[in-house]
Amino acid sequence: MRVFITGGSGYIGQAVVETLVAEGHEVEALVREGADASVVSDIGGEPRRGHLGELDLLRTAGDRADAVIHLAPSDPDTDLAASTALQERLGGRPFVFTGGAWVYGDTDGVVDEAAPLAPPPIVAWRVANTDAIMSASDQGGRPVLIMPGAVYGDNAGLITAAIVEPARSQGYASYIADGGNHIALVHRRDIARLYVLALRAPAGSRYLGVGESDVTMREVAEAASRAAGAGGATRSLSLDEARQVWGPLADALALDQQFTARRARDELGWVPREAGALEYLADAAVPVP
Repeated sequence: MRVFITGGSGYIGQAVVETLVAEGHEVEALVREGADASVVSDIGGEPRRGHLGELDLLRTAGDRADAVIHLAPSDPDTDLAASTALQERLGGRPFVFTGGAWVYGDTDGVVDEAAPLAPPPIVAWRVANTDAIMSASDQGGRPVLIMPGAVYGDNAGLITAAIVEPARSQGYASYIADGGNHIALVHRRDIARLYVLALRAPAGSRYLGVGESDVTMREVAEAASRAAGAGGATRSLSLDEARQVWGPLADALALDQQFTARRARDELGWVPREAGALEYLADAAVPVP
């Protein structure tokens, strides 16, 4: 299969390209100007210079592709325009695109894809965009939505950027309130496999990509502190203080979310197999002098 992927040089995108190539697919990956295209070519993909605003380029890529995986982050209007342009040319071929588990807000226990939505402001725009993209299934399109939890692994991702790296300079890691809220998490390589498996999903399918959600923010902060060489030292922030540190991301990090990924397991055979977040952070820990 020839797969066109946006965001192919990004953190998740590189893992998706590697997975596609390992399974024998031919991969063309959109790489923005200024980014290092060799990160795509070195793992077997074909870089295509451009950006999501170049709709004619996207339509041409859609013509060539047997399927599209849309990963590149963008503003809401660009995201919708790019998705529409790609789907215009795909017809009934797969269009796998990205949402996020945060749109469910606080879940009040373990829920699945059918749970009501209550997005914090940082991701509220995704609800309307998802509805518009999914409507292509009414005209014979084949949109499939992947909703990852917070992605970690391979020395990058949200946990590293927001919690581990600040702890290296501050000497402590932060959590919000009592830190008892649960965080939905998924390893980079696990979510990459889900994107590839979703190429065979039926039109209109939605999948939560969550490897674990029984871990609390305080547990993550403690493990992140040890990984940063801060010896497990942590600090509680009020939500207002957290907004000063993390901006709009704070409202997402304050969510209490627990999910089951049973649908992805039952329909696609997806079983996360990488180390859980706490184990991953323990393995990455820097010894305290």
